[in-house]
Amino acid sequence: MKENKSEPGLTELGEFGLIDHLTKQFEIHHKSTLIAVGDDAAVLNHEGSDIVVTTDLLTEGIHFNLIYTPLKHLGYKAVASNLSDVYAMNCEPLQIVVSIAFSSKFTLEHMESIYEGIRLACENYGVDMVGGDTSSSLTGLTISITAIGRGEKGKITCRNGAKENDLICVSGDLGGAFIGLQLLEREKSIYLSNVQAQPKLEGYDYVLERQLKPEPRRDIVKLLKELDIVPTSMIDISDGLSSETIHITKQSNKGCRIYADKIPIHHETKRVAEELNIEPMVAALNGGEDYELLFTMNQKDFEKLKNTQGICVIGHIIPPEEGRHLVLSDGSTTEIIAMGWNTLRGEQEEEGRRL
Repeated sequence: MKENKSEPGLTELGEFGLIDHLTKQFEIHHKSTLIAVGDDAAVLNHEGSDIVVTTDLLTEGIHFNLIYTPLKHLGYKAVASNLSDVYAMNCEPLQIVVSIAFSSKFTLEHMESIYEGIRLACENYGVDMVGGDTSSSLTGLTISITAIGRGEKGKITCRNGAKENDLICVSGDLGGAFIGLQLLEREKSIYLSNVQAQPKLEGYDYVLERQLKPEPRRDIVKLLKELDIVPTSMIDISDGLSSETIHITKQSNKGCRIYADKIPIHHETKRVAEELNIEPMVAALNGGEDYELLFTMNQKDFEKLKNTQGICVIGHIIPPEEGRHLVLSDGSTTEIIAMGWNTLRGEQEEEGRRL
């Protein structure tokens, strides 16, 4: 089949550009479809309740490397990343559907390990595994999980609701998952050059766990409910703080100012980043897979939140014509242009070019 040279190719479009391109002609036929493609999850109305549905696909060699990813951890992470999208809508996950394709190199024991991780995540987060599919694959392993959740009427939070002067907040700390990945990649390189070498992973527990066994922030959603705070917009940090900030501001048609010295980075992340000769701030801005929650809220809610541990105010929303800026410690500013992961290229790409 000939490619039309006048149109961009798959890699030029990027992941989100491809989704937009392929789905822009789809019409909504049912009133029960409240929000379709374009957010962390779709929103459906069923007999008076708002239902959210989201799905993620994990492919060997693109999203994970089995040289250093235990299969049990992989099963757990596959569920955790999906539940994070449900929590990012300010909703409660209820069920998941699991589909998996695997090649002949995988044994029954391997499959049992993956499903043990899936079971553990379901147990920890109180969700039911209600079905799915299995298939053979010519190469490698692919896991697809669909999560179904429920939100309170009028309290589902999307990416497009940020208002001028809203505060920008983030849960937890950032950059740890990316630094954990770089550590694993370092040890993989050593192993491939010398198969007798033993990995040196002692003393790196924090960043390794951030990469291999992330935990979605159910506690933050519960806390916001207890504080009677409904975020004006929210997204989970799977592609890095810069990328997610661009998503919220673009879909809300707003600008922002983020203050570098307010971005939370764990001391262990900083220590290992320095060892690997990586700037911790770069990891926090562009690393991804932290699965923390980035959200905006009305300034009037700050008093409810100001003494809360685990949530940092890192900036505020401004008019769109003022742009998106990172304010450095010396007071100078730089434009926020994320280096997001493009799964179609298998490499990082400037988010600003494709959003």
